[in-house]
Amino acid sequence: METKKSTRKRTTTTSSNSKVSSKKVTPKTPAKKDAAKDLKDLFEDSLKDIYWAEKALVKALPVMMKNATDKKLKDAIEKHLEETKGHVQRLEDCFKAIGKKPQAKKCDAMQGLLDEGKSIIKETKAGSVRDAGIIAASQKVEHYEIATYGTLAAFAKVLKEKQCLKNFLDTLSEEKKCDSLLTKVADTTLNSKAK
Repeated sequence: METKKSTRKRTTTTSSNSKVSSKKVTPKTPAKKDAAKDLKDLFEDSLKDIYWAEKALVKALPVMMKNATDKKLKDAIEKHLEETKGHVQRLEDCFKAIGKKPQAKKCDAMQGLLDEGKSIIKETKAGSVRDAGIIAASQKVEHYEIATYGTLAAFAKVLKEKQCLKNFLDTLSEEKKCDSLLTKVADTTLNSKAK
């Protein structure tokens, strides 16, 4: 015997006995007046965002290095600090290439990641546990940067911004190498020591 499937919408009854659909409708978010209108605008906004993020990292990395105890981890952070200074310069070169003055716009995502890193340092005792936490926080930052530079490279390719594309790909390569190095440092007994 076949059963017929019900196609009626589920409804709920309110206190006034009127029927209301349980399907929620999410309203569209209105755009701000200065919202990006095309890919070029979005590209420039993203450039300002990562410029702020890289400059914030230049300030944050020495704090992480000071709180790390493992020599390999300290060396990795120090190396990446120098690379990050280079990333800032590449971004400034990109602004110049598109005829814009370098401008930073606060990156809420990076601010959150840096705040999390500070919390990890405060919430762990110095030594291998803190080192493991610093690596975890650092890799979250690297993954954010990898995603950002990959996206910016895709935008630059479409917009035919060749100098920016080259700079983004160079930085992307360095971010991936740093992430890989952090994994290697963690895997060479550091995580086991933290156990």
